[in-house]
Amino acid sequence: MAELAEQPRILEGTAWDDYGLVDSGDGRKLERYGPYRFIRPEPQAMWQPRFSQWEAQAEFVPGSDEDGGGRWLYDNPVPEGGWPLKWREVGFTAQCTPFRHLGFFPDMAPVWDWMRQQLDGRTDAQTLNLFGYTGVGSLALSQHGPVTHVDASKKSVAQAQANALLAGMEERPIRWLVDDAAKFTAREVRREKRYDGIILDPPKFGRGPKNETWRIEDCLAPLVGDCRELLDADSRFLFLTVYAVRMSSLALGGLLAELFADLPGVIEHGDLAVREEGEGARLLPTAIFARWRNTV
Repeated sequence: MAELAEQPRILEGTAWDDYGLVDSGDGRKLERYGPYRFIRPEPQAMWQPRFSQWEAQAEFVPGSDEDGGGRWLYDNPVPEGGWPLKWREVGFTAQCTPFRHLGFFPDMAPVWDWMRQQLDGRTDAQTLNLFGYTGVGSLALSQHGPVTHVDASKKSVAQAQANALLAGMEERPIRWLVDDAAKFTAREVRREKRYDGIILDPPKFGRGPKNETWRIEDCLAPLVGDCRELLDADSRFLFLTVYAVRMSSLALGGLLAELFADLPGVIEHGDLAVREEGEGARLLPTAIFARWRNTV
């Protein structure tokens, strides 16, 4: 029976050659992406910045309504088509998107490492990446076996395939699917499919390729329930991240504890966080997570 670890954990991300959190504060953060620096909104940076002045190529200024929006303000030009970055052996393209992101989520780096640790030594593992975005996680997992990458955005899946080509991994066994994550997972349950690991990184709100509506408060529990049906006592992990919601990681852990009660292993929950670079570096929380891992 999977045991719930009630005390939360911090899964900490640190800088690497092509990315670093330079500073944060006053509701913003300053990051470096390769040779360029950017300022983005960050409500959880409630403290004061360590540095009195920030220099960046561009800043994302959010919209005035609750639905998001906003635009980039450029002080210096950056390549419109993006520029190449690398995490470990995985190459990909970073670029300024209309959604304030830069084509990948750097706070997921320790998650990619953790998943690969769960599959250490395997080259035949079947993994599923739901809401896979631009595919960095799928490429990271592909060294351990076939990956099914699912995202409702045709543009994101096309970028993921381009990233595979950039990384020299276009021959890796990855299925690139434009599909609604919940509907695809339900079909996989009916087909009695099985996976060794599942990662899901759902948005707060979204729409599928056929205008399906996703609201995390309504749709998350049924989706995780279907994911449980795709795992068995020989599977290795499920990792769930949630951003920008009024929800505790303990709630996510409790959901997994209920659904995974009949499997061996442990359920953990807590915060994803990125540590700033340099002297006096602080941890900036970015998301909450819950994960199941098999300990047998």
